[in-house]
Amino acid sequence: MNITQEQLAKKVGVSRQAINSIELGKYIPSTLLALKIAHFFKKPVDEIFYLEDTDLEI
Repeated sequence: MNITQEQLAKKVGVSRQAINSIELGKYIPSTLLALKIAHFFKKPVDEIFYLEDTDLEI
């Protein structure tokens, strides 16, 4: 699916800059936003967002 950051941002109610920051790994979306994005793409959340091994270090 080809969609711009601006189009996705409008669909899920955030700024284009927020989508860009999520894509660059500079911003971790809230649970609600992650669910909205997954719903938009009709995918499970864990197909779009996932943990890196370094995220699991305590």
